Amino acid sequence: MHTDRNVLFENLWQDYKAVTPSAAKIHRILGAEEGHAIINDHIALRTFNLQPVGLDALAAHFLALGYREGGEYHFEGKKLYARHYEHADPEAPKVFISELLTEQCSPELQAVVKKLVEQITKEQVTADNFLYSGRHWDLDSGTYRQLVEESEYAAWLAAWGYRANHFTVSVNHLNNFETVADINQLLIEKGFSVNSAGGEVKGSPEELLEQSSTMADRVPIQFSDREMTIPSCFYEFALRYQKPDGNLYSGFVAASADKIFESTNAGM
Repeated sequence: MHTDRNVLFENLWQDYKAVTPSAAKIHRILGAEEGHAIINDHIALRTFNLQPVGLDALAAHFLALGYREGGEYHFEGKKLYARHYEHADPEAPKVFISELLTEQCSPELQAVVKKLVEQITKEQVTADNFLYSGRHWDLDSGTYRQLVEESEYAAWLAAWGYRANHFTVSVNHLNNFETVADINQLLIEKGFSVNSAGGEVKGSPEELLEQSSTMADRVPIQFSDREMTIPSCFYEFALRYQKPDGNLYSGFVAASADKIFESTNAGM
């Protein structure tokens, strides 16, 4: 496991950028507007709740770097459970890890996922590069399509494997943008698609967090039988509000996160 947080996040960023061309473009646009570094609010990772790849196995990589557990979140409709992790250093990105509760899914999906996960070893999961190592199993396009029918989340994870599902611009650290709506306006003017599920701006000042995101890029990916163009990753934007104690809220809002997950929907 990594002993240097910056090295881990830099590797995650490079891997994410390689399959999310819009993120690099948006990063450049905002960087030019801002004239200084863009601060990453959080990343998100996805997994299945099966050994050896359950949520705790991914979290171990961050606990080893001094992260601690934050809140937990339930997404009943999507059959997901999630937790977030944060670090004492306020500049350290937060980490949001979710897992698919496979036992709540159909026997067909369970059988497919079990077969995929059986191809991963415990050694691979504890390796330095696991969190940006991609897909560890064979997958054909028909199986991908079958998963999309039941769970967009399972299909995305089966296709892309282990990598950051999104990075998040901290709007609090931007000088030229006051609100999430301002960011959305810029994105739309520049021709990017904004996730409108549940409204373009998710959350509210009352909930202490506002978020928005692009729709995932569509990029070609190689399956065992053919190449297909499918949704990859997306870029998120988060504005945090102060709690009564004067500190910025560091958690997540389940109802908003529920809609953010839809940024990777295939819509096939």
